[in-house]
Amino acid sequence: MGLLDGKTALITGAARGIGKAIALKFASEGADIAFTDLVINEMAQETIREIETFGHRVKGYASNCANFEETQTVVEEIVKDFGRIDVLVNNAGITKDGLVMRMSEQQWDAVIAVNMKGAFNFLHAVVPVMARQKGGSIINMASIAGQTGNPGQVNYSASKAGLIAMAKSVAKEMGARGVRANAIAPGFIISEMTDALPQAVKDEYLKMIPLKRGGTVEDIANTALYLASDLSSYVTGQVIAVNGGMYC
Repeated sequence: MGLLDGKTALITGAARGIGKAIALKFASEGADIAFTDLVINEMAQETIREIETFGHRVKGYASNCANFEETQTVVEEIVKDFGRIDVLVNNAGITKDGLVMRMSEQQWDAVIAVNMKGAFNFLHAVVPVMARQKGGSIINMASIAGQTGNPGQVNYSASKAGLIAMAKSVAKEMGARGVRANAIAPGFIISEMTDALPQAVKDEYLKMIPLKRGGTVEDIANTALYLASDLSSYVTGQVIAVNGGMYC
């Protein structure tokens, strides 16, 4: 028996990285998986093949989460294909870094459109589905940057702080319908994004982490599994920090 047997999970931006790790973890615990990415390319097809090894249904959907109408359409397709949505993970996100005095309007708008408006678009489409089902779990992928701020990331930090506030607000709005909403705030996670950082920068981050290591995508996936499952049935409106003690 898996923790998510009989449930359908929708994960945005799940062709790789944290989203993919969450999809694989959920599938290993019995969930059917619907996931979105900007395009369903060979990388996304490989993710599908890996999820299929667990013997559960999986389908990838090409979707621009920043487009309101497109998001509504893809959620309708998912409900038609799977019959229900029990878990929504708002994971899709981008970065376009720069100091605030040099940041362009395009850099600001692009990050807010994907990271925050994209999450709103999926919330708007999925919450009515969960309300009709009288239950569901929403997980917004925030960041330590949304709790502390980060130099050169005023747009990213604002978007991630927004995801925290959105989860808290939805928790208060939808609790009576059995819908829970929480946020995960990862710290320094070893991934393709952090691999691109200079070693000196990575070393400075590690000095600030009491556990003296970077986190893994599996650390985030395990936390998402807890929030998606009935293990957290009395947990809503919370921010779970997964940062090795970097920010307490």
